[in-house]
Amino acid sequence: MRLVSLLPSATEIVYALGLGDDLVGVTFECDEPAEARASKTVVVGGRDTTGLTPAEIDEYVRTEMAAGGDLYTLHADALAGLAPELILTQDLCRVCALPSGHVDDALSHLGCRSDVLSLDPHTLDDVLDTFEEVARAAGVPERGPVLVAALRRRLAEVAAAVAGRPRPKVAVVEWVDPPFGAGHWVPDLIVAAGGEPVAARPGQRSVATTWAELAAPGPDVVLVTPCGYHLDGAVRQAESVVPHFPGAAVWAIDGDGLVVRPGPRLIDGVEAIAAILHPDVVPAAPPGTISRVS
Repeated sequence: MRLVSLLPSATEIVYALGLGDDLVGVTFECDEPAEARASKTVVVGGRDTTGLTPAEIDEYVRTEMAAGGDLYTLHADALAGLAPELILTQDLCRVCALPSGHVDDALSHLGCRSDVLSLDPHTLDDVLDTFEEVARAAGVPERGPVLVAALRRRLAEVAAAVAGRPRPKVAVVEWVDPPFGAGHWVPDLIVAAGGEPVAARPGQRSVATTWAELAAPGPDVVLVTPCGYHLDGAVRQAESVVPHFPGAAVWAIDGDGLVVRPGPRLIDGVEAIAAILHPDVVPAAPPGTISRVS
């Protein structure tokens, strides 16, 4: 089956299911695994925000959305030329990826016949369920349960390691200017890692808040996991967060790699967070994934 992924997490799911050879199209943000962007046709583009501050990116996003603009550009002719049988997209967040409605409109205009599967998880369990959805839609239904079972075994190992231990209060900063707290599946990651999420919106969309509201619960640990950034960018942003949380341990995490993309590496994120919260019973996280800032 010829597959096209219109969001980075779906690309990671496709590869985790062993379907990388069937993938023919990706987005400009699909950077994991590296071969995806290097060897596949890019069918979705967007503005390069490198060099913009978080505040400038936020202003750009708000301005575009208020004007009814699009943050992503679908290269419809390139998509049509790939003749995909299954397109993976989403409706969860207009800021994160191209909405499925745009894809349906383009296919109708082009006269293309493709199945479109929208992946819209809100919790960690929802994320795991999407792996089985993709496997079924791609014609390999037996692979989904195998992948999910392997990931759940890893979650169970973390749960056993942290069982009965005190749970530190953890605040997650998903964006720094303006500040956004943890939403959707992110609080579930904290719970799975042996922490207590505070100033969070489990299963709900993350929204702008204030530093006072994030600090009010008195978090023991603050995790800075900015959407769209890997560890280097997270470290730079975490440094600006430190003054708002005196007395708390502030850590930067590879946001795109471990926390904000709803793909298989969320389990890596649980393990990395557990290593921060319970370092004496959980193995250290791999280099380049987390860094303590204060």
